[in-house]
Amino acid sequence: MFIDSHCHLDFPEYQERLPEVLENMARAKVTHALCISVDIPDFPKVKLLAQSHPNLFASVGVHPDYEDTPEPTLEFLIEEAKDPKVIAIGETGLDYYRMGERSYESMEWQRERFRTHIRAALAAKKPLIIHTRSASEDTLKIMQEEGAGRIGGVMHCFTESYEVAKAAIEMGFYISFSGIVTFKSAKDLQATCKALPIERILIETDSPYLAPVPHRGQTNEPAWVSHVAGFIADLRGVSVESIAEHTTHNFYQCFQLNRSDS
Repeated sequence: MFIDSHCHLDFPEYQERLPEVLENMARAKVTHALCISVDIPDFPKVKLLAQSHPNLFASVGVHPDYEDTPEPTLEFLIEEAKDPKVIAIGETGLDYYRMGERSYESMEWQRERFRTHIRAALAAKKPLIIHTRSASEDTLKIMQEEGAGRIGGVMHCFTESYEVAKAAIEMGFYISFSGIVTFKSAKDLQATCKALPIERILIETDSPYLAPVPHRGQTNEPAWVSHVAGFIADLRGVSVESIAEHTTHNFYQCFQLNRSDS
């Protein structure tokens, strides 16, 4: 019924309770989840999760926040993306939120890493999972320069403006909403969510972070993507079954998967 399009089940929070988390998913009618890579050293755990569970998928990539970590090469990303359970490149993108006293020029490594991921996605023919925070102008600029619209993907855990969402959709991207959309303070984001075409919306948890209401402040898990779906259904004045069906269909479309085979 539901698919969590972005979670981190390889993280330490789940080391002792993965069977419980998977059981909770089943009870909440969350049929599948995409486990996201954030660095190269931990990628084997992400891939193994996907290979060990028929309802889990994986991505390969290095998060823009991870500065002191092995840099992914184009060749590495392309090679790992050959695995049929690795369905996306990322998460990648730009994050200037923690730039602090550093200069714009000193963040060039992040922009180059982003370009590498886009080039890998185009070569591997796998969609991108894009993270952008306090950097939407540069994110869209690099997406356009590198031709990211030729492969598409997801703007994950979206918190930017309607205009940014519209620009991404025009490049063939989907917009994924996390538990943030359920927060009382997220009025602008809620308005964006309500205005976007349902054909371009995905849902996610970004577990273990950003637990939705009514679990805010707790360790998040994929089962709770159902609360994100329920909130969006109320926001848009439709049934939760409608949100489930559309976002599930969108997931299969975005990640080029055959629904009957998964």
